[in-house]
Amino acid sequence: MTGAAERRRVVGRFAPTPSGPLHLGSLLAAVGSWLDARHAGGEWLLRIDDLDQPRCRPEHEHDILAALAAHGLVPDRPPTRQSGDEARYEAALRQLDARGLLFQCSCSRRELAASGAPDPCCLRDCRNRDAAASHGSDTSLRVDLAGLAPMQATDRSLGAITFDPRRHRDLVLRRRDGIVAYALAVVVDDHDAGVSDVVRGGDLLAGTPWQLALHQALGFSPPRYLHLPVVTEPDGAKLAKSRRSVPLDPARSTENLTAVLGWLRQPLPADTKKNAAELLAAAASVWDPGRFAGEAEVRLAR
Repeated sequence: MTGAAERRRVVGRFAPTPSGPLHLGSLLAAVGSWLDARHAGGEWLLRIDDLDQPRCRPEHEHDILAALAAHGLVPDRPPTRQSGDEARYEAALRQLDARGLLFQCSCSRRELAASGAPDPCCLRDCRNRDAAASHGSDTSLRVDLAGLAPMQATDRSLGAITFDPRRHRDLVLRRRDGIVAYALAVVVDDHDAGVSDVVRGGDLLAGTPWQLALHQALGFSPPRYLHLPVVTEPDGAKLAKSRRSVPLDPARSTENLTAVLGWLRQPLPADTKKNAAELLAAAASVWDPGRFAGEAEVRLAR
């Protein structure tokens, strides 16, 4: 008789924003998600998160696709992108509005930052506003999460993730400029694609409680989460913002993959001359997230 774990269909994904080329830090996230899906005999998907069009460039998307292919990271379905499919997000907003959960908020980013609160919730009585009322560019659209049930998930590396409606009271779902917020888009995208396992950088861990809440509010089953160590400079600065965040060199694909596997504490094959595809296949056969369990970052040597 087939066990529940064997029947479980694993679908992973990598979802870069084309606001710049891939670097070693983003390659680590791509490789980790690919290995996790492949080790389980599952699918690996690629989604271009390009809703924030002012930040995105077609040339960056082209470079991302080329860099992934050069490193043996080829998705099992054609790549998708968020732009041009906003109707799915609007449908989710209508569903939340039908439950009376949406409201217009006039709190500015400056006010939220000045409050010193660790979580950016509404500061005033904006919940009394009609969500459908038009306030031009003076408001964002938020979801009221205070009436939801508390939730807890277990990250496969970093432990408990808790949604507490007393703390995570509300969240922006559409920004003042009209762009749908990442938190809503990623929940809808993952659900629609059947993603079972979200494997991504630990720098995104802080936003996960709100995503758990949105899964609950929309009636979705949340995926499993695995947050990978973030590659940082010796002083703790994120690699993406440092001088070493240079674009990946396709000619150094095996060297890049070897570095990433080392940061993820995965054993390297005896034959270090393998090409990228062979190196990834060998790593997938012995993939074990337990080797980096509890590690939030990997600091580079000086």
